Amino acid sequence: MNETLSRIVDSGVVAVLRGVPADQLIEIADALREGGVTAVEITADTPDVAEKIGEVAGAFDDEVVVGTGTVLDSETARTTLMAGAEFVVSPSLHEDVIETCNRYGAVSAPGVMTPTEAVRGYEAGADFVKVFPAKTVGPDHLGAMKGPLGQIPMMPTGGVGPDNAADYIDAGAFAVGAGGALVDYDAAERGDYEAITETAREFTRVVEAARADD
Repeated sequence: MNETLSRIVDSGVVAVLRGVPADQLIEIADALREGGVTAVEITADTPDVAEKIGEVAGAFDDEVVVGTGTVLDSETARTTLMAGAEFVVSPSLHEDVIETCNRYGAVSAPGVMTPTEAVRGYEAGADFVKVFPAKTVGPDHLGAMKGPLGQIPMMPTGGVGPDNAADYIDAGAFAVGAGGALVDYDAAERGDYEAITETAREFTRVVEAARADD
């Protein structure tokens, strides 16, 4: 297994950081790391995203694997990969993004909703697919896709929280992606990073328990 993908698997949870103030990125990533979430996805609409990815990646060495989210084109993929991103996630299927990631030896994950999209993305060279928005269809949909497509690693994102993460793992997800349900931005604003750590611990506990039951 690709080392970056293996580290995402080890984390079990990918934190999606969207709209985070630049001066809070490292503190939030550190709070997540303390709680066991060691995979962080910084969305491409973050101001100066390449610079911020470089800063976060440099702050944690190998303790946190840092990627870019909401990537819609190959130029953004390449720019952020050159800055230090190790994986690239999209909300939709863009074969040029997958091709760029393959060229630079980086992990790619297109957003999919149907078996056809999942197969197209995987055949194009994606390492896994992001089932998005997961809340629209739920764990049963992911499980139904995993039936005939067991060879394709799937990660649900969008509406995943501690209360339903286990359902997605039971359905066949290899990890889950989470944003607002994982990162309390109000807590970060008032400097309560321990609250983020506690939520991260709960997320990872739920995922680990679900994996142990499989």
